Amino acid sequence: MADHYGVLGVDRDASFEEIKKVYRKLAREFHPDVNSDPAAGEKFKEITTAYEVLSDPEKRQRYDLGGDPFSQGFGGGFGGANFDFNDIMGAFFGGGQSNRGPRSRVRAGQDALIRIEITLQEVVFGTEKDLNVETAVECEKCDATGSASKSQPKICDICKGRGEVQSVSRTIIGQVMTSRPCGSCQGFGSRIVDPCAECAGDGRVRNRKTIPLKIEPGMESGTRIRMNGAGEVGPGGGPAGDLYVEVLVADDELFTRDQDNLHCAITIPMTIAAIGGEVEIATFDGPEKLIIEPGIRDGAQIHMSKKGVPRFRSHHRGDIIVHVNIETPSKLSKEELELMKKLASLRNESNESIAVHALGEEPAHEGGFFGRRRGRSHR
Repeated sequence: MADHYGVLGVDRDASFEEIKKVYRKLAREFHPDVNSDPAAGEKFKEITTAYEVLSDPEKRQRYDLGGDPFSQGFGGGFGGANFDFNDIMGAFFGGGQSNRGPRSRVRAGQDALIRIEITLQEVVFGTEKDLNVETAVECEKCDATGSASKSQPKICDICKGRGEVQSVSRTIIGQVMTSRPCGSCQGFGSRIVDPCAECAGDGRVRNRKTIPLKIEPGMESGTRIRMNGAGEVGPGGGPAGDLYVEVLVADDELFTRDQDNLHCAITIPMTIAAIGGEVEIATFDGPEKLIIEPGIRDGAQIHMSKKGVPRFRSHHRGDIIVHVNIETPSKLSKEELELMKKLASLRNESNESIAVHALGEEPAHEGGFFGRRRGRSHR
């Protein structure tokens, strides 16, 4: 009888993981597709047969007792051996991951995403909020074990603790063994005899919890905040995933945000544009007086320094930019009309004084009240 341990070069008490690791290394070395040596094919058959015997607890036990490991009718393929197609593919493409072996009941939880809406004022100064989140938490009734009693899970009678069952099919290259998760234990290799009534054996339940959240000043709408370990607890009380909070900034009634600056508009009468004045602006820092200089023109912008949004994680703060719209009356009373005519006469303005110029070109002004004021930058 062949020395299967010697073929793989492992000790007789080697674990399944050790045997699998050695087999994959040898399979990559001696597979006929990658090794042109005529002796490589025979060597590949030997290591495949050895792995088939030593990776199966029942076959390995019969072999260790001196019996025929294939006495129950398994045979053929490479020199009479069945092989696991998943392990051969994994030797070349898997990089160490395998579906063999039972799944752990303790697994990491999933990440979660929630969205919250904040006001523009909360963006300016920052805020703290309590998030009420419905998520998976550890079952307190069973201490996340999934069992109603102190008993340990029982080894599955179908898969004998391996978490998978195997089937053999005949192909052009011999009998190929494939594996799939055991349907009796769902791939865990064991069954909980007395499942917890609260969590049905999962070790976790759905519940609401409160999580404090700090929002720093200057945050952009759509920013996601990652909160490590605040997501769902994993099955069996496994480590929790992360919670991602997407921050959405609600539209403000007055201001429009452009990065660090805030924009708003005022509409002033023609007379105030001519003689100047002041208006009160409701900023997030409180009411502020805005000075309107005489002769301001339509479309001018007035900056209120450092009243805008702070730059994220910076001491810099933007401006409030006020856009000026001048309202020209469409209807005048008889008295108003006479006053306007008198003003035009005093300023020597008539139809002949209307200048035609190219689009975008500033007309020339020869002194006078408006001529001195137009073109000035208002900041």
